[in-house]
Amino acid sequence: MVKPTERRVGYGVAIGYGVTDLFGGGAFAIIGTWLLFFYTTYCGLSVLEAGSIFAIARVIDALLSPIMGYITDNFGDTWLGRKFGRRRFFLLISSPLMFLYALLWVTDMGYWYYLGTYLSIELLSAMVLVPWETLAAEMTNRYNERSRLSGVRMICSQLGGFLAVSVPGLIMQFTGKDNSFTYTLTGLLFSVIFCVAVFTTWWCTWEAKDVQEEGHFQPQVNRSSGLLNHLKYLVLDLLSSFRIRAFRLHIIIYIFSFTAMDVFGSVFTYYVVYCLNQDASAVSGWLSIAAFAAVPGTFGFMQLLNRFNVTPSGALRLSYSCIILVLAFLFTVFLTKINVPTLLLSAVFILLGAARAGLYYIPWNIYSFIPDIDEMVTQQRREGIFAGVMVLTRKSTVALAILIIGIVLQEAGFVKGNGVQPESALHAIISLMIFATAALLAVSFYTTYKFRLTRETHKLLIKEVARRKLGGDYRDCDGETRQVIKQLTGYEYDQVWGGEASRRFSGDAQLSTLK
Repeated sequence: MVKPTERRVGYGVAIGYGVTDLFGGGAFAIIGTWLLFFYTTYCGLSVLEAGSIFAIARVIDALLSPIMGYITDNFGDTWLGRKFGRRRFFLLISSPLMFLYALLWVTDMGYWYYLGTYLSIELLSAMVLVPWETLAAEMTNRYNERSRLSGVRMICSQLGGFLAVSVPGLIMQFTGKDNSFTYTLTGLLFSVIFCVAVFTTWWCTWEAKDVQEEGHFQPQVNRSSGLLNHLKYLVLDLLSSFRIRAFRLHIIIYIFSFTAMDVFGSVFTYYVVYCLNQDASAVSGWLSIAAFAAVPGTFGFMQLLNRFNVTPSGALRLSYSCIILVLAFLFTVFLTKINVPTLLLSAVFILLGAARAGLYYIPWNIYSFIPDIDEMVTQQRREGIFAGVMVLTRKSTVALAILIIGIVLQEAGFVKGNGVQPESALHAIISLMIFATAALLAVSFYTTYKFRLTRETHKLLIKEVARRKLGGDYRDCDGETRQVIKQLTGYEYDQVWGGEASRRFSGDAQLSTLK
């Protein structure tokens, strides 16, 4: 019988895994583009009521993701988890629940209906995306195959985002621009797509079941039951994830670079309209070019990592450098007020789209290797906790970034609705889009030099984990492997795998092991 981790991950399996990001990339892109307009135009909600729904959901979702990660990490101890899998069980039950998405787009209902349906989608997204994001690490420990899974997943995400902005426009050609049925039909159509996508992922993927053979090393972690104890262990696990050096560096790279793109995207429309005095339709055209370039851009970065063996840190620095070049170009255009040829402008946004694809793809590719590093310390597989922490930190920082942008523009004298803004507002727009974005990217750029995860260091790590699982003596580890493990975990070799650091990670749990 072939063990799960011995199965090969070709492009067919990778597509089957990645299609769920049609939901991850598409569902909330549709919501972000159309739902506020739908609520206030066809559902009788005020802007304040509609805004409160999004605000309440944001707070609840920030809590749901790490809780879901903790649940999936421990769900294997239940009867359902042993029978259906601790991760894939949630994909199976969530597939038919995707039709809840269609309920968002029903007109003439009350405030509590819309709040309830939107919260149900937030819960559903946590049930799907958190366990699903762990599967790349579960399905294979091969560097190339995990990179393939992450790359195809990001391509599907970008495709989902493209469909989100294009499909409603196509439907409007048949139903009319002012027909609420456009949005109802859009919700129903995407519910079908999401249902099929999640079921396909459940069908095509697998989980790594740890097979403990007789005589092999078997760590035992005993945790007390009860709701309060589980809440305590959840907090301990969330905090302990930051003790892993590679994860701390990864979070810095991930948060600062993604927030940089949030700042750029939030202010770019203001830059075009007020700084360049161009029509808002130009924004859509330029960003569409960047969106199209993202698909081949993702594939290109996949090839850099897999075929040309470029390190993740090196590929990220290439991405950041290209984006900083684009920022310098846009700043020059503002200063000189020159008319840029359409062909050159298109080339600039193709470069931006391709570079941004690497910025988005590589951190999520890196994430799939973090649980391997964590296992060397804790002897546990905690993919769910790391996925939950990434979602929690990401959603918290994007909300904070948007809040700060609003405060800065307001303090700079920005006047909503004015065709002409004061000089102070223009300077604030340029400072945010060019210098704040570049500063955030610079932090990530610097951090990549400290991040040591590569194909070679990961291979050494996996080999050592396998050796220790088979009962290998800690004294037999060679010097190079010891150095790599210290660089990745932040701990001396004698502190991991049942050592002092491993016991600290267990919190109140009692970890019994023999060195």
